[in-house]
Amino acid sequence: MAENNAVGPFDVLIVGGGPVGMTLAIALAKFLPGIKLGLLDRRALTVPKDLRASAISAGVRHLFEAIDVWPGMAKEANPVARMQITDSGTGDIARPVLLDFGGPEAPGQPIAHMVPNTASAAALIAAAKDRIEILDPGTVAQFSTGPAEAQVVLEDGRQIAARLVIAADGGQSTLRGLAGIRTFTRDYRQAGLVTTIRHFQPHNDIAYEHFLPGGPFASLPLRGNYSSLVWAERADTAKALLAMSSEGLAGRIEAAMGSVLGAVEIVETVQSFPLRLVLAHKFVAPRLALVGDAAHVIHPLAGQGLNLGLRDVAVLAEVLVEAVRLGEDFGGLGVLERYETRRRGDTALMALATDGLNRLFSNDLRPLRAMRDLGLSVVDRLDPLKQAFVTHSAGTTGAKLLKGLAP
Repeated sequence: MAENNAVGPFDVLIVGGGPVGMTLAIALAKFLPGIKLGLLDRRALTVPKDLRASAISAGVRHLFEAIDVWPGMAKEANPVARMQITDSGTGDIARPVLLDFGGPEAPGQPIAHMVPNTASAAALIAAAKDRIEILDPGTVAQFSTGPAEAQVVLEDGRQIAARLVIAADGGQSTLRGLAGIRTFTRDYRQAGLVTTIRHFQPHNDIAYEHFLPGGPFASLPLRGNYSSLVWAERADTAKALLAMSSEGLAGRIEAAMGSVLGAVEIVETVQSFPLRLVLAHKFVAPRLALVGDAAHVIHPLAGQGLNLGLRDVAVLAEVLVEAVRLGEDFGGLGVLERYETRRRGDTALMALATDGLNRLFSNDLRPLRAMRDLGLSVVDRLDPLKQAFVTHSAGTTGAKLLKGLAP
């Protein structure tokens, strides 16, 4: 019976079919030709039907270019030419711009691109077709390791053997838990509200980040007079906002933005999710590597969550390609620890920065506001400091793929 349920064996099994897992699968298929890859998700891989979009940094765009999926995304992407950051208190009408910056790579180049999730999913699914064995949907029930391979058992009884298993299964990663990897967690007691809005005034490809007492509020430019909205609020306030009529909530959004884009209309169902910080104590274990939200979940105020996970992909792909070239056991702990070492610093810095900014700005204390506003203004006036900030956000260092080069 057990033998009839056996699947594989694979060289690499990726668990999680989101953009992080799919991108890693495509990168490995391209740069390790002949490798036997399996991809498993709890659901069938389909193009989403919502209007949401994700911010894609310059480094991640280079990664997508290197694996030949960017053309399919670019035709629907909208550039983010500039970012403007404001700070305001309860009832403030004015929204003075404290920090304003443009592209990291060259004058006139965008900071990032807003890519509809439909476009990115379609491009990734098309690239994976016929190159990766996409397994029927299933849920992981057991995980174990031996000297030369790992074994994954699904709830339906299927048993999958692989030399290396990649956990790309999200912030509540089943594989992470089964491997006994602990996490550091902080509940922000905030909720994130996500939707798409249409507005009367053009956004001119400018992204706005408004720091409000309840949490940061970002509008990110889509094609036409549309923007993607990510609003962090105190959990009780978010609950009340969700209970409002569409027209009432649109008015609150316009007020929160200081009417910078004029009257707004909500064009998609508002979704809500709790905000927390989650950092895995380890990114690797024998025959297992964590990527994306399985390794780290950060506050969305910088829009860097997905980009951070895709930087994991760029580094892990480079480490595995190098290990194969050197004839090493790429699922061995020594190889995987090279990936962990290279990703720890970037992840810790981003987690610390987003956590600190959220704590600093999510209040309405006037003396503290004066100090932080002065700090932002100083950064805005010191070009080397501002450029360093922008360059790190661009994420073009740390791996060849983030520069568009083959690993």
